[in-house]
Amino acid sequence: MGSCIICGVSTDGHICETHEEDAVFEFRGSQPEQLTAGRYYEGSVDGFAEFGVFVDLGENVTGLLHKSEIPQRLDALDWEPGDTVYVQVDDVHGNGNVDLSWSIRQSEREFRGMLIDDPDAPTNAELPDDESEAPPGATDSVETEAETHDEPAAEPEESESDEPASEPEPETDDETGADAADEPVAEPEEPEAEEPETETDAEEASEDDDGDGADVARVPIDALDEHVGDDVALEAEVTGVRQTSGPTVFELTDETGTVDAAAFVEAGVRAYPEVEAGDVVHLVGEVERHHGELQVETEALDVLTGAEAQAVQDRLEAQVTERASPEDETLLVQDAEIDVVHDDLVAAATEIRRAVIESRPVIVRHTADVEGYVGGSAIERAVLPLVREEHTASDAEYHYVDRRPLDDGFYTLDDATKDVTSMLEAADRHDEKHPLFVLVGSGSTRESVDGLGLLDIYDAPTVALDGGYADGEAADAADVLVSPTQHGETPVSTGVLATHLAGMVNADVRADIGHLPAIPFWGETPAVYADLAAEAGYEAETVADVRDALALEAFYQAYEDKREIVADLLWDEADTSLVGHIGSQFREKLETEFETAEPHLEARDAGAATVEVLDVDSYTHRYDFPPVDLLLDALYRERADGEYVLVGADSDELRVRSTGDVDVRAVGETLTSELPDAGVVPRGAQDGRVEFLSGERDAVVEAAVDAIVAQLE
Repeated sequence: MGSCIICGVSTDGHICETHEEDAVFEFRGSQPEQLTAGRYYEGSVDGFAEFGVFVDLGENVTGLLHKSEIPQRLDALDWEPGDTVYVQVDDVHGNGNVDLSWSIRQSEREFRGMLIDDPDAPTNAELPDDESEAPPGATDSVETEAETHDEPAAEPEESESDEPASEPEPETDDETGADAADEPVAEPEEPEAEEPETETDAEEASEDDDGDGADVARVPIDALDEHVGDDVALEAEVTGVRQTSGPTVFELTDETGTVDAAAFVEAGVRAYPEVEAGDVVHLVGEVERHHGELQVETEALDVLTGAEAQAVQDRLEAQVTERASPEDETLLVQDAEIDVVHDDLVAAATEIRRAVIESRPVIVRHTADVEGYVGGSAIERAVLPLVREEHTASDAEYHYVDRRPLDDGFYTLDDATKDVTSMLEAADRHDEKHPLFVLVGSGSTRESVDGLGLLDIYDAPTVALDGGYADGEAADAADVLVSPTQHGETPVSTGVLATHLAGMVNADVRADIGHLPAIPFWGETPAVYADLAAEAGYEAETVADVRDALALEAFYQAYEDKREIVADLLWDEADTSLVGHIGSQFREKLETEFETAEPHLEARDAGAATVEVLDVDSYTHRYDFPPVDLLLDALYRERADGEYVLVGADSDELRVRSTGDVDVRAVGETLTSELPDAGVVPRGAQDGRVEFLSGERDAVVEAAVDAIVAQLE
């Protein structure tokens, strides 16, 4: 039985369970099961895979640091094979697999020292052979060390007069206290009373309170790069607080930008616990570069109140309002169909820009199709540079921008619950502000009202952008709704709408996104967008290849953002082989399915209109590419002539494509009335779909055809 090197409690080894995460361990075992879950270990990079990094921890023991655990893109990680790294062991599976997690501490000096995890030693927390590598105080706190170091053992007795807990000893230590009279005896009691207030570096900071700290000049955050090594003063809002296993990190935002300020009391101990996100503070500290990024090492931190706080807030609000306004409010090209929502686009762009300035994450939720990926990627492309400009941390873009495809065409309560859970965890762990949610191709119908309502309960702002049909019930669900149909106009391409928005969000990317509006069109591309793409170097054939390739990738792993491959498809115009290769695969797969389905189209008697029905379950490979919507679109484009209606029905859903004006929601409402036992539920607006009970399929299809024909007449 030994004593913990940090707190001194009795423990098996040299560290207690509470403080195991403060030390790093060298592993000397040879079996994965000999590792201790929860500990930090020193390792070396063994190699990289698509899904993460393999790290050698000891002889024949390798763990996987999955890419989801890394707070940046895998290809942006500055590690090379053989590099010494520090990781935490999360779990050791029965098959020998070792799960690792990220450690923000990537040098031994950031831990309280190193210990040895050796299965052959008396305990699994031994001191290193070289005592200079041991954690500070380790040899003083372990009784067995005193037996081999008799002379140094007397030193703690001489310094015991400095320990606040040993009251009798300052009175007997006359030699050390004589020259200081009464003051040295009384002074140790004052820090003892102040320690619970957790003043970071209290003794040093207090010396500057009436002097240097007050005289340090205030520097705006965007000018800190010119003051590395200098003491500066910042007046800013705390926009986030995160407790690391080392210092407490305060994210500070002023009218010019955002920077991290580190404050250290003790490893893993919260500095300035009275300071929370939303406070306005005056901070004095030294500007440093930490792992290549600007950071301020806090020397003093005070919360401002009253007129001082209000002055900072007024300065912030005035600057934020000015900076949030789009620099260029014009459309990419003149388009009368888009111009009807010009003011709504400006309002949406202002909300997005404000979120970036206020250090509020921007979460883009889009449909998992070509329209959604074009629109979501355009907005992401516009926001990323703004985040890089606003935040000094190199990995900020992975914390403040996220693009997540939706499972369906609606923002459901299930989607919102997942987002709220993630949002609350981020707020609890890091005091992160609630994100701005930008819905692309969704959020404009009643199916999204409950999900948007949940976000509203938690005061998470929302922008909904949808070129399709909207309904009145969702008009006020989002904070900003951009929908031409809400102004009585016809539907437009969501991808086109979102690209115009992206140009307002960031004028600098306008030339970079000029070809995007041409991509979502499956028929003839409007001349203004074809010309815009040509100016950007994208001819019609390349645009078609990009569209087809994007459609294929949107289907596979549909619910992942695929930031890198989508960027390659949309912007790597120099390498047309990629889009050409994937685009040809799309056409082959679509043609195969088309030829399988077309002979099984069943004509129905519908008077002047031509109505055909496809039994999707029976005559398609339903769970292979292409998805049902894409196949129906292809069949419709090929066969639409005159007054034509295509009905696709699988086991429990019905979709409609028509050259006439068919309101699918109205069809669903008619079926609900005529077939009360069929469980009919209209989904979406007039271009939506109808869900029903599979046992009532035949009756639903027959009644749907009749209702459609009745509308056309």
